[in-house]
Amino acid sequence: MTSIQLPEPDKNILRRRDAIVADLEALLSRDQVISDDVGRRAFETDALTAYRRMPLAVVLPTSTEEVVAVMRFCNRNDIKVIARGAGTSLCGGALPAEDAIVIGVSKMNKILDINYQNRTVRVETGVTNLAISNAVSVEGFFYAPDPSSQLACTLAGNIAMNSGGAHCLKYGVTTNNVLGLKIVLLTGEILEIGGPQLDSEGYDLLALAIGSEGQFGIVTEATVRIIRAAETARPMMIGFDSAAKAGLCVSQIIGSGIIPVAIEFMDKPAIEVCEAFAKAGYPLDAEALLIIEVEGSEEEISDRLTQISEIAEPLSPTTVVISSGPEQSERIWRGRKSAFGAIGRLSDYYCMDGTIPLVHLPFALERIAEICGNYGLKVANIFHAGDGNLHPLIMYDVDKPEEAQKAEQAGAEILKLCVEVGGCLSGEHGVGIEKRDLMHAQFDESDLRVQARIKSVFDPKWLLNPAKVFPLDSRPEAPLKPATQPPAIPTAKGEAA
Repeated sequence: MTSIQLPEPDKNILRRRDAIVADLEALLSRDQVISDDVGRRAFETDALTAYRRMPLAVVLPTSTEEVVAVMRFCNRNDIKVIARGAGTSLCGGALPAEDAIVIGVSKMNKILDINYQNRTVRVETGVTNLAISNAVSVEGFFYAPDPSSQLACTLAGNIAMNSGGAHCLKYGVTTNNVLGLKIVLLTGEILEIGGPQLDSEGYDLLALAIGSEGQFGIVTEATVRIIRAAETARPMMIGFDSAAKAGLCVSQIIGSGIIPVAIEFMDKPAIEVCEAFAKAGYPLDAEALLIIEVEGSEEEISDRLTQISEIAEPLSPTTVVISSGPEQSERIWRGRKSAFGAIGRLSDYYCMDGTIPLVHLPFALERIAEICGNYGLKVANIFHAGDGNLHPLIMYDVDKPEEAQKAEQAGAEILKLCVEVGGCLSGEHGVGIEKRDLMHAQFDESDLRVQARIKSVFDPKWLLNPAKVFPLDSRPEAPLKPATQPPAIPTAKGEAA
């Protein structure tokens, strides 16, 4: 895939590379600065592996104070900055630039404070998502957002992309579970937003910062809410002879007023691949499978699962299986959590992330199959069905440029479809570079102009995570001076808006 345009690097910055590296080593220590080719190559991409760029250098600070020092240095020298967590982004959000410094927070992974009475945890943002739940599980608590990559992904990346996960249907995504942030701005100023309290006075800058994709600053600490685990939980599997019936079942469950912990969808290609990998007991005769989990007391669970079975019955399910215990429950979820990796064993794939209103789920699934079929490509659908967050995996051969191009074109059509039926371009992966040029499909020039002005407040020079989120034809023509008004943003045709 090569159709996404990337700006040419600043040749002056490239010529100064050796001096910049020496200055960074003086600010930190030599083992915290990666400048050799082999070391930098580990940071040249993220989980969206179609695009690669070697960064100017990589720094791995161990404290907020060190992040401050590096940000001040980059600001003084007009050097671009890419924030990076674990590199699990699926939209190219952490893709470097040749003239940019990558600031990775992976060494900032301490859990600073656990307050069970207040039900909060304060952490450095290099901590992994799952590590938070592991730290509090002994007292019966957990951290709700659970992306499939939760074993590896950092809280920093979750905050940048407002990540969700299978259980976000009931407990919400990252923005619903973060109470406070410590952010280092490009100037080196430290901005503290929110805290352990449930609400803060003034503007809701917390909601603005979460999901900002490294465009405002680098988040070094966060205070998150933890939740008391339910008495027990149990999943069930319902198989159908069509994806449309499975989609209709989802909308009817939600429409009935039942809110399970999770409703996950897998189509036949996904069922077959995941069953071969995880031996989870998935029904191989089904065209579509729903994994539905409810929680509470045994009586509550039994009642809810009975209601869900009754809702599904008129749709003639091919399979209804209720987990018999913890071992079967673990197998069911292991298959779902390992789905992306399982499909990756068979084929390269392009993972999309659009969101749609539930009422349009059956129609959207039919259109996704048609779109990919028109390009001669196979697709596997695995997604968070309860909130309409689609994850079609478009399969192609990365060694065949024409197939890669078709996969990208099919993906763009799918995302435009999501917008057309009243949804949006991303549910949890973010915009990054992948959806950057599709922002015109969802936002008009006035929308983009307002968003660009907000970015300019935090990043007047537009040095933070460049070439992401905003289409290149909707950016200020030159860096802003802090005291000036943001310039008019050109339209797609080039006129001033």
